[in-house]
Amino acid sequence: MSNEQGEKRIITILLVDDIPETRENIKKLLAFEPDFKVIGAAANGREGVEMAKELRPDIIIMDINMPDMDGLQAANQITKAVPTAGVIMMSVQTDTDYIRKAMLAGARNFLAKPVNMDELYETVRNVYDQYEPIRHQMSQMSEMILEDRKKVRGEGERAGHIIVVYSPQGGAGCTTIATNLASGLMKEGIKVLLVDADLQFGDVGVFLNMHGQATLLELAESVEDLDTELFENIVMVHDSGLKVLLAPPRPEQADIIIRDNPDAVASILEKVRSNYDFIVVDTSSHLDETLASLLDIATRIVLITPPTLPGIKNARLMLDLFDQLGYPPEKACLVVNRAVDDRQRRQGGISAEKIQSYLKRPVREKIPLVEERIILNAVNKGVPVIAAERDTNKPPSKQYIALADALMAELMGDLEEEAEEKSEKSKPGLRLFGR
Repeated sequence: MSNEQGEKRIITILLVDDIPETRENIKKLLAFEPDFKVIGAAANGREGVEMAKELRPDIIIMDINMPDMDGLQAANQITKAVPTAGVIMMSVQTDTDYIRKAMLAGARNFLAKPVNMDELYETVRNVYDQYEPIRHQMSQMSEMILEDRKKVRGEGERAGHIIVVYSPQGGAGCTTIATNLASGLMKEGIKVLLVDADLQFGDVGVFLNMHGQATLLELAESVEDLDTELFENIVMVHDSGLKVLLAPPRPEQADIIIRDNPDAVASILEKVRSNYDFIVVDTSSHLDETLASLLDIATRIVLITPPTLPGIKNARLMLDLFDQLGYPPEKACLVVNRAVDDRQRRQGGISAEKIQSYLKRPVREKIPLVEERIILNAVNKGVPVIAAERDTNKPPSKQYIALADALMAELMGDLEEEAEEKSEKSKPGLRLFGR
């Protein structure tokens, strides 16, 4: 994207290649250049077409020979669906016939494999510059359409549900549940954002193998003047297409937010919530003003408890606190993580039924205790569990998807209730920390 004020341009790039090692090697090469940003990676042509439509990158670097749909077919569809995207073809075949076919399919340039680093950089920038007139024309058309839509319907057309995933017990599995819940909510036509609000020691980036220079810290510093373009430049896109906003990389950087502007994260989400159907927020177990402000604006709080006495006791304290704050009972959604079966119960675990009886709240979902390797396998791959496991009808994928589907069914379409809840939130009442 170019900037008329002279700010440094960022060229967004989608990689399409059926060989994971090739995708990773090219991604590493591109990471050396500060004006390049890889926003997605696809394993075949059909997947590349869908991701191009969703992410609308400036540049698509794509192999010709791929299963399911080859690069030539994909390029033909992409150039029609996303005319602002410049396609650069790659192949080990460098004869004239291959190059001619690539150009006829809509490719703007051709690179031989293995890719030369300097040639790759020069080609990306040249193709980006060639497409500047097309981007400018499409931008003007989009602005005209947007203005017409604003006049008719106003800004912000998405549902804007904020789902805060929280446990007062450390190590209860909030990050695992948050990443899988966000992934499970991703349906056709549904926009989802995952936010790591565990500001000091957030693990979403580790779980999804994402490392970004820009994080919540940069947004918090300009929260008063936050605009959509700045927000979208900082938000990262996982290979699955999930949009992710990462926590600061170091704990001392988080203190800047916690100390100087504890409401900053909630303020940011309030400003952008109408651009998403669901914003899933991972949090730390520490109860402070930052967390309190997030709980206040949440549509639903997914309260996680492990089947242990300390976990259940802390969940009880939080439910009591929610009652004191005047939250409606349905705002808190109770989930037992690492729920035990009959055999495990005989070894000292506490059943979900007993937890439900003690807390006097229904347990929305019981996520069973499974072998640690299932979670570690997903983390090592940098994907949610439901994407790492082939059979999503097996635990815990089945329960993650069931939780996402239940929240989807409960929240989407219930606009009248949402309006009433927002009206109630605007009324003065008891708040944490005397806020």
